[in-house]
Amino acid sequence: MASDTRMVALGFGKFARADRIFALERITGEERGDGRRTRVWVDGVSDPLIASRTEGTILRDMGQEAAIPGPELDEALDLAARLAAAADAGRVDLGDLGRRARRLLASTTESAPA
Repeated sequence: MASDTRMVALGFGKFARADRIFALERITGEERGDGRRTRVWVDGVSDPLIASRTEGTILRDMGQEAAIPGPELDEALDLAARLAAAADAGRVDLGDLGRRARRLLASTTESAPA
């Protein structure tokens, strides 16, 4: 039985074996910055390693592209943020938001080829 011995760069000279990484956590808020992007839990290491690379980049290097949210999620989050900000300011452009929402929904509900 062959195991994946691919090494994944975590940044600043840190590496971990792809098959030993069992959890990733995005660092947010005031903790994030100065090379602090992701906590990486590695089998056999008691505390998480701090990576300067994002969890998406690490997942790609691990060969886990399917686990990475696509551009639709980014678009949906942007749409939600714009709606919240516009509502707070008392100006909501329903025409623009409706067009963006329909485009986003169409991109996620297109039927697969037969």
